[in-house]
Formats: sequence, structure tokens, C-alpha cells
Amino acid sequence: MSEVTSALLGGAIVLALALHFAWLARRGRGRASAALAADEAGIRAVVADADNVSDGTAGVVTWEGSWNGQRVQVRTIVDTLATRKLPARWLGISITEKVAVPAIFDMMMRPGSPTTFSNFDHLQHTLPKAPGFPVEAVLRTDRRGTRFPQGIIAGHLEAFSDGRAKELLITPNGVRIVWLLAEAERARYGVFRQAAFGDAQIDPAVIQRLLVSLSELRDAINRSERQVA
Repeated sequence: MSEVTSALLGGAIVLALALHFAWLARRGRGRASAALAADEAGIRAVVADADNVSDGTAGVVTWEGSWNGQRVQVRTIVDTLATRKLPARWLGISITEKVAVPAIFDMMMRPGSPTTFSNFDHLQHTLPKAPGFPVEAVLRTDRRGTRFPQGIIAGHLEAFSDGRAKELLITPNGVRIVWLLAEAERARYGVFRQAAFGDAQIDPAVIQRLLVSLSELRDAINRSERQVA
């Protein structure tokens, strides 16, 4: 084979590879756009005026809107920390309205490693648990000696009964539940180190369920505080 022929063959291979990678990139962008559109449709089935307010943080998409007269936030977070066995995709559902608590109350299920969606690891004070909390839960706060209505909170933990809810956060400015949407496909992550989540999509029924749970919890805390006052 002559040098000219070899050069032409090498150039053709390089061009073919470049075209193939470009096609893969376009297909990836197309899938990402379709997945984002599907997520938005699922969210707007419950939060009709949801608006994408994402700030460009990698792996994080945020929508804000209103539900039953309350300001709410829906966020998806891809957690690829090396400490996890598999990357995870989380769904954060928040009601961003005032809550009658004096500090941060954070309940984390099985807090074995740091997360990208929570400041739980930075809270220095662990709280004793009242009856009714899950065995796997750890409670923390940012202020030593703070008392919370744990009896009320424990009565509103139905969402944590099936193992997918990860965190309950209560602050003076709102309440949030973080829910596991999906873990990455083991085979693809093991071979290619790609965090692919298959066809996992946001279920409007889950959003509705979590918003109802948060709303009832917030109302119960605020009602109890008004009765004490």
C-alpha cells in the first residue's frame, strides 16, 4: 500500500470517527432535551405555572411555581459523588412558605456518605428522637438546645414508609422532602462510568403526594404554634 493510499485511508478513518462522535453528541443532546421536556410536562401536570429557573449548575434543574396558593419548588439533582456505589438522581420537593420553627430541623435516612443536595453533614448538633421516627433516621439541627414539635413531625412521615424518601428538611422558610428517582444503570456505569438513568421520569402522582404531605406537616406545625401562643 502506497504512502498516499495509507494517508487517504487514515484520513477517511479519522473523518468517519469524527462524524460518528458528532452523531452521538447530537443524539445525546436530543435525548437530554426530550427528557427535560418530559420532566417539565410531569411537573406542570401538578404545578401548572412551573417555570424553569435553573442557574446552570451541572446536574441540577430547578422549577418554581405555585400549588394550592403556596410557593413551591421542584428540583432534580444528579449525585455522582465518588463515595456512592452508584450515581443517583434525586427529586427535591419544597414548599417555600414560613414555618413556625426556631431553627433548622433535618432528618436524614441512613446518612452513610456526603450528598450534593443537602447541608446535613454541616449541622453540628444531633437531636434525640422521639417515638415514631424511623430507626434508620438521624436528626440534626444547627442550634444546640432547640426544641421541635417532634410528636407532630413523627405523625407526618408516611412518605418515608417505602424507602425512597431520603431527607425531610424543616426551616423557618420552608419544608422539603428529597426522594430517590433512580439509580444509574449498573452495567453502563461499571464499564463506561456514565451515569445513565434509563427511562426514569418524574411521576406527577409522586409530586402531588409529597406536596400534600409537606403542606399537612407545615399546617400542623403552624397550627400548634398558634395554639401555644
